[in-house]
Amino acid sequence: MSGERVLIVDDEVEIRELIAKYLKKESMLISEAEDGIKALALIESRPFDLVILDLMMAGMDGFETLKRIREKNQGLRVIIVSAREEDYDKVLGLGLGADDYITKPFSPNELMARVKAQFRRLHIDKTGQGKGGEIISSGAFRLDLKSMKAYREEKELGLSGREFKLLKLFLENPGRVFTKQQIYSSVWDDAYFDENTLMVYISHLRDKIEDQPGKPKWITTVWGIGYRYDPETKEEE
Repeated sequence: MSGERVLIVDDEVEIRELIAKYLKKESMLISEAEDGIKALALIESRPFDLVILDLMMAGMDGFETLKRIREKNQGLRVIIVSAREEDYDKVLGLGLGADDYITKPFSPNELMARVKAQFRRLHIDKTGQGKGGEIISSGAFRLDLKSMKAYREEKELGLSGREFKLLKLFLENPGRVFTKQQIYSSVWDDAYFDENTLMVYISHLRDKIEDQPGKPKWITTVWGIGYRYDPETKEEE
């Protein structure tokens, strides 16, 4: 992984330098901005693959910056890194279009894992997997879109149509945190959000793909927000 273009937006120079240090170790190309206005100007002037965005900045805060990014660029990956850890802030940030949310203080290694997960997703989008192709592969799972069959390793999972759509959404977006509303609107053709229905289907899907559905390792709960699929989970020996 090298050459990816990352914009770090944070009004604390120490935070920008710390993040940049770790990203540069992976040969990523780094730009920095101390506020939302300068970040938007940079995004207008050159292409980026990922934005790491703080929320609490003077002038234009991260929420407004994210909103303006999404008005013109739906494909640009955005990870929020913020000291605001309330569920409301996380739900709002993800609802405005952030791809992930991590709270300060954070482990640099965890942030790097989140960044790499976004670039894996970006690679899937660019190579066309899950967008017209017949096979989606991620981690231990493989979906055959033509036959509507799902496999873990070589074992067929026997998913229903709705369970298949759920797993497809997760496999196409490894590492991304989805709110429950985002999942429901992507899988159900229904404007009315039914949380109980979603939770039932998540439970059914876990029953079929997890070794211990009560302790899921593939599709994990992000408390107060929703769910995330982790393709890096290793099979037990």
